[in-house]
Amino acid sequence: MNHALQVAMIESGHTAESLAAEIGVDPKTAARWVTPGRIPQTRHRARVAELVGRDVGDLWPDVLKRRHPTWLREWLEYERDARLLRWFEPALVPGLLQTEAYAQAVIGWGGLFNVDEVDELVASRIERQPVLDGRRPPQFFAMIDEAVVRRCVGSRAIMAEQCAHLVRLAERPHVHIQVVPASAGGHAGLAGGFILAKGPYGEAAHLDDRLRAHVFNTQDDIDTLVAAWEAIRAVALSAPQTLDLIKEVAATWQT
Repeated sequence: MNHALQVAMIESGHTAESLAAEIGVDPKTAARWVTPGRIPQTRHRARVAELVGRDVGDLWPDVLKRRHPTWLREWLEYERDARLLRWFEPALVPGLLQTEAYAQAVIGWGGLFNVDEVDELVASRIERQPVLDGRRPPQFFAMIDEAVVRRCVGSRAIMAEQCAHLVRLAERPHVHIQVVPASAGGHAGLAGGFILAKGPYGEAAHLDDRLRAHVFNTQDDIDTLVAAWEAIRAVALSAPQTLDLIKEVAATWQT
């Protein structure tokens, strides 16, 4: 018995029938989800977790451990327990804010992975996103370079959807998005992206490259990245200005 899911369903007032109706599956299928080893399909897991007010990792931790690359798992522990997340990206939309189509386009670039590997990596990325949907989500601050929303990833339709998604996310009280405008010229963020997390464990930082993630938690490293964050923030647009810019750019992708 999946006790975590069973308890979550009881506390949220959901039954197998109500979950099935919300998600669009047969009630018998939803009923089997509380049986050990029976797990919703990838596209349904995040919705189930959202409906019962839990994180995907709380309901199906073993699946996430298998799906996520080994080198990423250490960071995911920090990410899931964070009360504050700060993420800067100079080239791409931060993973927690990506649409599935955008993630598919990014991970599929260059044919570096086969179709099954791309699907697994996309699912891994999307299944991290409910960290922003839990009962007590972290305060999430994202800063991106203006080029991120102006660069065509995948197609114009994908970019229009991604920009609209950013606007919807920014309407949440705990999600704060700022753009560093092209007019800022050179700035500290061009050295590379990074994530800062703060939680019960203290503080940790994440940087990655083409091969693996690197996690740091020494105070000197944290202080260096916090200083970089503040330097970038000093040249970023305000949140309202950012929304105006993203909406303007979204309109250009729709034409």
